[in-house]
Amino acid sequence: MTAPSSEARDPGSGAPAGAASGLSHVDEVGAARMVDVSGKPESVRSAVATGAIRMRAETCKLIQDNALKKGDVLATARLAGIMAAKRTADLIPLCHPLPLSGVQVRVSVDTSLPGVQVEGAVRTTARTGVEMEALTAVTVALLVVYDMAKAVDRDMIITDVQLREKRGGVHGDYVRSG
Repeated sequence: MTAPSSEARDPGSGAPAGAASGLSHVDEVGAARMVDVSGKPESVRSAVATGAIRMRAETCKLIQDNALKKGDVLATARLAGIMAAKRTADLIPLCHPLPLSGVQVRVSVDTSLPGVQVEGAVRTTARTGVEMEALTAVTVALLVVYDMAKAVDRDMIITDVQLREKRGGVHGDYVRSG
């Protein structure tokens, strides 16, 4: 009597899950794994991500006027975004720790939302890209805005967090259209 296979299979092809999916973070039995990038060349890589948080106009005005009791929302969110980019590998289980060459986070009030816009730009010379670092910087900066303003507005909505572009690497450049 043979033991049943514990190997995860693609339901369509019957092939091992990682092989069938083409996903680099899944091994031949379907288990999550950190990709081995040792065979890739080091190259300059960069990524830009954006996101926003929508809120009541009154809340937006308080942030713009630096009138919230917790302090300077924009400066705190910017610093938190920078710190988050540096800690991405601690937050996202399969990310490689990377030596970041630069992190820029721009946080600005947008009264037309009304709300706050965040842009994160990250750069490195490494064997893997910095898309996750840019996305993490933006997301954490937006969470800080929420945290600092939630006492006056619990209806805020974090929205449109997205990779805008990435440069470098084996797969080349990507720029989101629109």
